[in-house]
Amino acid sequence: MQMASDSPHHPPSLAVGRIGAREGATVLFLNSHFLCSLSLHCGKGLRAPGILLCHRCPVCHPDPLEKPPLPVMAAALAVALAQGTLPAFLPCELQRHGLVNCDWLFLKSVPHFSAAAPRGNVTSLSLYSNRIHHLHDSDFVHLSSLRRLNLKWNCPPASLSPMHFPCHMTIEPHTFLAVPTLEELNLSYNSITTVPALPSSLVSLSLSRTNILVLDPANLAGLHSLRFLFLDGNCYYKNPCPQALQVAPGALLGLGNLTHLSLKYNNLTAVPRGLPPSLEYLLLSYNHIITLAPEDLANLTALRVLDVGGNCRRCDHARNPCMECPKGFPHLHPDTFSHLNHLEGLVLKDSSLYNLNPRWFHALGNLMVLDLSENFLYDCITKTTAFQGLAQLRRLNLSFNYHKKVSFAHLHLAPSFGSLLSLQQLDMHGIFFRSLSETTLRSLVHLPMLQSLHLQMNFINQAQLSIFGAFPGLRYVDLSDNRISGAMELAAATGEVDGGERVRLPSGDLALGPPGTPSSEGFMPGCKTLNFTLDLSRNNLVTIQPEMFARLSRLQCLLLSRNSISQAVNGSQFMPLTSLQVLDLSHNKLDLYHGRSFTELPRLEALDLSYNSQPFSMQGVGHNLSFVAQLPALRYLSLAHNDIHSRVSQQLCSASLRALDFSGNALSRMWAEGDLYLRFFRGLRSLVRLDLSQNRLHTLLPRTLDNLPKSLRLLRLRDNYLAFFNWSSLVLLPRLEALDLAGNQLKALSNGSLPNGTQLQRLDLSSNSISFVASSFFALATRLRELNLSANALKTVEPSWFGSLAGTLKVLDVTGNPLHCACGAAFVDFLLEVQAAVPGLPGHVKCGSPGQLQGRSIFAQDLRLCLDEALSWDCFGLSLLTVALGLAVPMLHHLCGWDLWYCFHLCLAWLPRRGRRRGADALPYDAFVVFDKAQSAVADWVYNELRVRLEERRGRRALRLCLEERDWLPGKTLFENLWASVYSSRKMLFVLAHTDRVSGLLRASFLLAQQRLLEDRKDVVVLVILRPDAHRSRYVRLRQRLCRQSVLLWPHQPSGQRSFWAQLGTALTRDNQHFYNQNFCRGPTTAE
Repeated sequence: MQMASDSPHHPPSLAVGRIGAREGATVLFLNSHFLCSLSLHCGKGLRAPGILLCHRCPVCHPDPLEKPPLPVMAAALAVALAQGTLPAFLPCELQRHGLVNCDWLFLKSVPHFSAAAPRGNVTSLSLYSNRIHHLHDSDFVHLSSLRRLNLKWNCPPASLSPMHFPCHMTIEPHTFLAVPTLEELNLSYNSITTVPALPSSLVSLSLSRTNILVLDPANLAGLHSLRFLFLDGNCYYKNPCPQALQVAPGALLGLGNLTHLSLKYNNLTAVPRGLPPSLEYLLLSYNHIITLAPEDLANLTALRVLDVGGNCRRCDHARNPCMECPKGFPHLHPDTFSHLNHLEGLVLKDSSLYNLNPRWFHALGNLMVLDLSENFLYDCITKTTAFQGLAQLRRLNLSFNYHKKVSFAHLHLAPSFGSLLSLQQLDMHGIFFRSLSETTLRSLVHLPMLQSLHLQMNFINQAQLSIFGAFPGLRYVDLSDNRISGAMELAAATGEVDGGERVRLPSGDLALGPPGTPSSEGFMPGCKTLNFTLDLSRNNLVTIQPEMFARLSRLQCLLLSRNSISQAVNGSQFMPLTSLQVLDLSHNKLDLYHGRSFTELPRLEALDLSYNSQPFSMQGVGHNLSFVAQLPALRYLSLAHNDIHSRVSQQLCSASLRALDFSGNALSRMWAEGDLYLRFFRGLRSLVRLDLSQNRLHTLLPRTLDNLPKSLRLLRLRDNYLAFFNWSSLVLLPRLEALDLAGNQLKALSNGSLPNGTQLQRLDLSSNSISFVASSFFALATRLRELNLSANALKTVEPSWFGSLAGTLKVLDVTGNPLHCACGAAFVDFLLEVQAAVPGLPGHVKCGSPGQLQGRSIFAQDLRLCLDEALSWDCFGLSLLTVALGLAVPMLHHLCGWDLWYCFHLCLAWLPRRGRRRGADALPYDAFVVFDKAQSAVADWVYNELRVRLEERRGRRALRLCLEERDWLPGKTLFENLWASVYSSRKMLFVLAHTDRVSGLLRASFLLAQQRLLEDRKDVVVLVILRPDAHRSRYVRLRQRLCRQSVLLWPHQPSGQRSFWAQLGTALTRDNQHFYNQNFCRGPTTAE
């Protein structure tokens, strides 16, 4: 037998041997330990003939809960099942295009895949975010076709680690040289201090966020094919270092094919010398290079993109630690870029520029992108001539060039903007001017290629929107996050040049807020394909006037979300917008009262009215949805999250509507009103997609489904309260192809099955509580292709659920279920048969039981080769008990037989008397609960909290409560029942919301308790006050002083409820006499 040694530099190896012909079995053992025995000791029931796996041997594995290393586990299973039924690259997952994904598996070494796996087909290996700290020479030798290797985030520097743990990655000399086909290598976010030896085939290398601080010619020698080199963030505030990155002169000159070089965030103070002339992309942003001269970029004539932004920052707008730019800097020589004739992109953002020297751009005739954002160019852009020679410029970014603490009344762009004949996108957000008029953008009107104009977050409160009608090619205008409140007055349309009235702004970081997310994701179409879009979201609009949109008849998409529009739209507000196709009015306060709302928009195809809940929450106000029938082109409508529940039109009608989002409303209340809203959706004859998620539905009756449009193909019912679904009623929707029931309360799929002939292709049952599925439940749905059963309570996955359907499934998601990984579990064989359809099978389908496998992959041990552990423990316990009894009984009989006989008969005599004594004093109830039924909150607390806690959740210690509505006998008078309840209970529990006004049954019960105190000398009163802040009567205050533990206050915080229930249980089970304060009294004395 050949053994493999365990050295500290190699992962534990797998030893495989054959033990004689007489045994005839191949034995596998891990970590180079010898087997203790043969099949006699390993157990029975091995499914794979001729293979033994003794992974529970006390010598080989002293701790049965110890998790073997994943590479060893993968190799053992792959060899044991050479038939190839298991996933080939355990514990990783083989994905498309030859990618083996090992991300987030917490591996401590590179997995060594079995020889039976198609290792020659692996072209990409991703080991992202593991715990690999040592790379060996032999780790990648077996991957002969490997081209891309990702080792990012395995051993991050201490400052970048979430827990700041120190780490150091060791790479042996021939680790990567053993892979001559390697083209892409990512070693970012690893604590390495030198560049490892690399193969000459490498094309892309990423060494960002490492501890490499020195680059010399020897580091990168021989990498003649290298084109991409990334060395970002090796010395900055998140990854501090004792010195800046040092690039020796000519260190990169030998990289003759290098085209992309990124050296951002490295504290560089000068451009490295001797860069290769082949460079096309040079990124040097966020260093400390405050002087640039022509010799800094000498012989880089092929440069196409240059990023030198953030080297001399303006810190009043910084979102991270910032070093203020020295006074008088930066120094940019006028001829710095004069020899860069091929430059297409130039980034000078965050560089503390106050002026633009026209000579900078004089030779940049091919410049297409210019980023000048976050500078101090608020005055310069009104008079500069620097843009006159940039005829090819397509994108210009001038955002956040504001004056500190100042907002300008007007802004007029310089005439040189008119020479940007190829300009397509202009970004001017964050400049802070309050008026937008025709003179503001006069220089841009005749630009034939201008398509996108960004003016958001400028504090604009007066905007003449009609000026955009004069721009022939304009496709998108963003005026969001301003203060526009209505149509611009004529007097404000003219103004002075820049430098007029100024308003001081508060100091602080001024940053653009996050963009809004679509309110009806998946249902509402976007505006990217439309010819003209105007975004006025997040402004101060209260009303809409038609004159706002004068000369904008070609507008096709209008975004008005997150304003404060509260008017009743009547069909006149949008009259000039005759070409409008998409209208977003979400997150407003629209009043849908008129029946002709939006009828002035004949081409309207998509209307978003979601999150307009305020008018629908007003009691007694009606809402008219009949306008939907009068929009002939409407195809998409969102009424989501409006809390619609009553006083709306009884039916929606439309011949064109294809998608309706009605999520986040209260259909449960609407359908509870008899037949009033039963046909609410029936008039939508062409409806294909309907979203009824979050409508608080508890049931979905067949007649409800029968009144949905028969044209439906997609029905969403996510995040409701459905605990039952009538599956046979799906025949009522003959065209339904997708049904989404995720996030409900289904516990079993047992009532019938999916009906025969259904067109259902996608079924989502994720995030329910399904623990049982009936046999053949999915078998009749022959067109089903995608089934999501993730995040349920399934302990197994049976092939009988699917019948012949299993082979046709394209997606079967069972992740997030607590599968029971017992020996011989049948679901393993089934999942292996359909493994191509099971996403995340190797690493994300995990065991829920037994305990030693909880949270681990179902392939952590081969369930077809393991022993029956439960049976083994049962046999062990039974044999141990037999031996113990066999030894203990004779010994005890010999040593102390008479004593045991005497004790036995003494106990036998004592038990009956105890039982009789208890029976004589026993009462039917432990407590009589008295409360005011007229207070619904108190009654709800008693029935749903108190009763459940004391009677159902205490197990054998459950208390017996006497409740008026449940335990009083009909036919008896109220006083008879009250008397019987008081004298049949050990305690009287008074549940009060307040203590200053007590009457009726509460008063009578309290008087009987006082009478019982006088007659029997027993204090049986326990008070529970639900509102601790309520005024307390003198009796309650006195009782708190004398017998504090019999007065309990319901806690405000949920964290105190467990202590409350413990104190209440003690108060109800012990005599109040034990609770009296001995400093004042000794409690009621027992009568003689």
